[in-house]
Amino acid sequence: MSASTAVTEPARARFIDVHYHAGPDAYLRRHSALRAGSEYQAQDGWVVLKNHLGCTAAQAWEARQQGLPVSGSIVLNEIAGGIDWRVVERSLCQHGAADLRFIVHLPTVTGRSHTSRLARELSHPILGQRPVKPLTVSDDRQRLNRATLDVLRMSRDYPVVISTGHANREEVLLLVEAADRLQVPRLMLNQPANPLTGLSAADLLELKSLPSLYIEQTALTYLLGYQSKEDFGEVLRELPRVVYSSDLGQTSQPDIRPWLDLSRQWFKEFGLGAQRIESITRSAPLQMLSH
Repeated sequence: MSASTAVTEPARARFIDVHYHAGPDAYLRRHSALRAGSEYQAQDGWVVLKNHLGCTAAQAWEARQQGLPVSGSIVLNEIAGGIDWRVVERSLCQHGAADLRFIVHLPTVTGRSHTSRLARELSHPILGQRPVKPLTVSDDRQRLNRATLDVLRMSRDYPVVISTGHANREEVLLLVEAADRLQVPRLMLNQPANPLTGLSAADLLELKSLPSLYIEQTALTYLLGYQSKEDFGEVLRELPRVVYSSDLGQTSQPDIRPWLDLSRQWFKEFGLGAQRIESITRSAPLQMLSH
């Protein structure tokens, strides 16, 4: 994951980070979209931008027009239009004909109790006066709601990856079952070790038989102490279709180059070989995002 030449095509990237926060976002971020793209380009990487306010498709399109290795995503939070397949269609139009699938995150603002360990600051006073309203993928009967099922169904006809967002443990299992039943082409478990979901490596091993399922392992989950060293190492070493990402961009957390340096240290400590490192940092993300 060292720098050499500029990357203009995803397949040429040395690594792909599917989860990086650039500004403007719900919280203050370290870099703008263009600056983040330049930083990833300097490291021969590719980055997928994520934004809790909604869509990064237009930012990613603009960055690619300048030759930067950036693609986008949408988070279906209330402020962005909610869980609505037309919101996804609008985002795809803004993203343009990119070479990679577009990541569609189910809501990350769910109203569930969790005290973040992150030091962060809201980016705009409106968000303090009128916070993003919570949305969940399930209804009062603990079933996936109709809007969520519609988004899962539409994924069969569009070049997208469905991400579980900040669904809880029970909802993630419902989403996995529905994705299998509805033949969803790509489902990514969004940082499943985070406290809102709480799935361990042992739990994830039980889901490994679904070939369209990808498991995101973020650096931030470990950096914040939400995940034990043993569990972090087991996910990185043992699980199939692991997608290693940063979930960084916060002003209080490491910048891109220090994250890459930390990652190399962790990979060495956990005994990962070159083939496994290439799998979790490049080939699995590329496979997940490929049409």
